[in-house]
Amino acid sequence: MSTHKTDPHQTLWEMIKSTRFGMLTHRHPDGGLHSHPLTTQNKSLEDDMLLYFFVSKRTELGQRLRADGNVNVAYANTDKDRYVSVSGEATVNEDMDKKRHLFNAMAKAWFPGGVEDPDLELVQVRIHHAEYWDVKESKTTQLFKMAAAAVSGKPPHMGEHRELHTT
Repeated sequence: MSTHKTDPHQTLWEMIKSTRFGMLTHRHPDGGLHSHPLTTQNKSLEDDMLLYFFVSKRTELGQRLRADGNVNVAYANTDKDRYVSVSGEATVNEDMDKKRHLFNAMAKAWFPGGVEDPDLELVQVRIHHAEYWDVKESKTTQLFKMAAAAVSGKPPHMGEHRELHTT
């Protein structure tokens, strides 16, 4: 684990921002887990630790989240060897000002009626726990460290791994 002096909340946001697409996983009434690829709409991650996503009311996602808002959002940026797992409570947010603030050209592709589109639903996820991995070593260095670990029997130390508890 790295001993970076950077703010872990800022690092978390930078990793999410650079990935943008997350897989939001929620529980169906039958107990099964289901995932949806969603675009993170945040312009920043504020102290309230909320992530925002636009979803279609034609899907069952908003209804499922009203019944059970426990979710996980996973981000993977394999090009940069960055991985984030966020767990928290999802709710549907009806705040028109928040929708206006977050709405952008990409969202308009899915919701041509803009923020007034009757199909537009804003989901917010309050982060309770986050974990991230940021492997900074080159692929060659990673392979060398893994080979050395296999010989020594000691796990390799690569990049930065942090856990953040927000509640």
